[in-house]
Amino acid sequence: MSGRASGPPGEVRLIAGLWKRSKLPVPSRPGLRPTPDRVRETLYDWLGADLSGWRVLDAFAGSGALGLEAASRGAAEVLMLERDAALARGLRETVARLSAGAAPAGRVTVQTADAVAWMAAAPAAGFDLVLLDPPFDAGLLPPALDAALRLVGEGGWVYAESGGVIEPPVGWAVHRSLRAGAVHAALLRQQT
Repeated sequence: MSGRASGPPGEVRLIAGLWKRSKLPVPSRPGLRPTPDRVRETLYDWLGADLSGWRVLDAFAGSGALGLEAASRGAAEVLMLERDAALARGLRETVARLSAGAAPAGRVTVQTADAVAWMAAAPAAGFDLVLLDPPFDAGLLPPALDAALRLVGEGGWVYAESGGVIEPPVGWAVHRSLRAGAVHAALLRQQT
């Protein structure tokens, strides 16, 4: 989710990797804001262009732009969680369409689930990167951050988007941050 990217209304494009320039549909839904191209490009510049071998969780998948960008850049596994059943179904269709043209090196899975509840129940330290972009007005970022932190293995990252400044939880620090219009984004890492 996040501020709308440039291009025709109702779609965003992947920026790099195997599925570079592929278009993703963006249904009209309250609170659905695909992360802008510029913000996604900056995030993946911070992380490095090649995510080979990474396990990635896109906890509030929405349009799928964040998680599918990770898959396009070589992530070994991308798990996308989406509570809205229609959006989850659309994500599965998008993954099937993209994979038919050029299958990613890793596996992309879409689950219909409440992200905060799923993360609270998941085994600890399973991911290299957790992507958090909940609807800005839903108040979900603080509980999502709390639930996500235990899912990141040593040296892993949590990326968060919000409508306001993102304060890192105790024991975590902002590695990089940016503001683009109404979007505040931060890449967090455990303090050593």
